[in-house]
Amino acid sequence: MTEKHLDIATADGSMNTFVVYPDGPGPYPVVLFYMDAPGKREELHDMARRLAAGGYYVVLPNLYYRRTRDYWLQERTPEAMAVMFEHMNALTMAMNVRDTGAMLRFVDSQPEADGMRIGAVGYCMSGPFVMAAAAAFPDRFKCIASIHGANMVTGQPDSPHLLAPKIRCESYFACAEIDKWAPKKDIEALEAALVAAGTPHRIEWYPGAEHGFVFPQRKGIYEPASAERHWERLFELFGRTLR
Repeated sequence: MTEKHLDIATADGSMNTFVVYPDGPGPYPVVLFYMDAPGKREELHDMARRLAAGGYYVVLPNLYYRRTRDYWLQERTPEAMAVMFEHMNALTMAMNVRDTGAMLRFVDSQPEADGMRIGAVGYCMSGPFVMAAAAAFPDRFKCIASIHGANMVTGQPDSPHLLAPKIRCESYFACAEIDKWAPKKDIEALEAALVAAGTPHRIEWYPGAEHGFVFPQRKGIYEPASAERHWERLFELFGRTLR
């Protein structure tokens, strides 16, 4: 496979990004990979490689580029977690829309990428971001997936669930049974909004799984069977909507 570490120009600066795609003739369908709160790291690079091996052009940006180019959470101590939350809470839905626009312009300029076939996956804090992306650019996205997305229902005017009427593509939501960041009542409210808007979607609960269950390096949380099911769902979704 071909791998690149490059900067994507945005309205707010240079967003350092990992790009990976298969060798051979393209162009390939695009998957925008939105990171979780612990930051862009080799664990996520490996996940991007797995997607690329399935025949996709994968773009994984550092969403914290406005504050730091190289942050990732190495120890889950209270002090380290506080820094992570500072980075996470500095992001906004509007920032993400600007960054998504920059990524779309980037893939449109790459001969190996097929800008007419674009999907997205967001983990944890980025569950809301893929919804914002699809709502802001409804003509560009064929599908989105939120994997144990956090804060899917808030009291703010830009709450993710309120974006449902603007989302036209198919959506998939993988929900951990044990998740303080996405309690059952919030997911029920999200589902009600999706149903009311007529947005094509699937919400799937992962029994016994905890928030973060897909990440192999999340000790005590990683759940192999559920993680593999999430991969099956992603490849089925992307294979059906982007091929």
